[in-house]
Amino acid sequence: MSGGGGGGGGSSSNNNNINSVFYAESYHPIQAGSIDGTDILPHDNAVYRALLCSSAGLYDPFGDPKVSGDPYCSLFVGHLSHLTTEDSLQKAMSRFGRVKNLRLVRHIVTGASCGYAFVEYESEREMRRAYEDAHHSRVDDCEIIVDYNRQQLMPGWIPRRLGGGLGGKKESGQLRFGGRERPFRAPLRPIPLEDLKRLGIPPPPEGRYMTRFQVPSPPRRRRSSIDREDDHSHSHKRHKHNKHSHRSERRRSTSRGDLSD
Repeated sequence: MSGGGGGGGGSSSNNNNINSVFYAESYHPIQAGSIDGTDILPHDNAVYRALLCSSAGLYDPFGDPKVSGDPYCSLFVGHLSHLTTEDSLQKAMSRFGRVKNLRLVRHIVTGASCGYAFVEYESEREMRRAYEDAHHSRVDDCEIIVDYNRQQLMPGWIPRRLGGGLGGKKESGQLRFGGRERPFRAPLRPIPLEDLKRLGIPPPPEGRYMTRFQVPSPPRRRRSSIDREDDHSHSHKRHKHNKHSHRSERRRSTSRGDLSD
């Protein structure tokens, strides 16, 4: 987006962007603290802390021994009641698919629920169904939020305890944008493209914004060349089988026709 140009064109572009949003595909602490994804300076101490962790490589998303299971089949579930138990959460999440594993995060000293959990499903298809349908559903009279496993699937992820994360409450003064609950607003001001590039911050996707009613899809598993070859082989075998079936059917039809004559 350019700061110059005719006034009418800029006004029209701004009007189109008022209700448009976009979502982060990778995590950058400075960008996450920006309502429109274009800030180039940290605006609170927590962002500074997250930026330090990111630049110094102090956080390893795969270093948590408690994390297990297939990240492509797993969901983060937040805003849980502190009275919710593993059993009640499993019952609620089983409405959307077969739950393979569930971990309700608890305080290391008191054992009390921290209000969020990770749920792994038997298949990616079931996870995606829960991702779409369980979001803003109610469990023990609390409206929950559901997101994909950003810890393992979002490049550059920094958790809330280190100043990162997504969402948050206004009272905390540490809102984080780019996620499902608080997407970035399409910028209404000129985008500092050179500064964003220098800092390694992905620029807003001009011309490809979404509406708040569109649901961003979780990352899909990358298929290996072996998987693609297997699929091609199975497809070829099905094609040959279908051709053989059609020939057999034609021969049977011809034979019946000869008999009827």
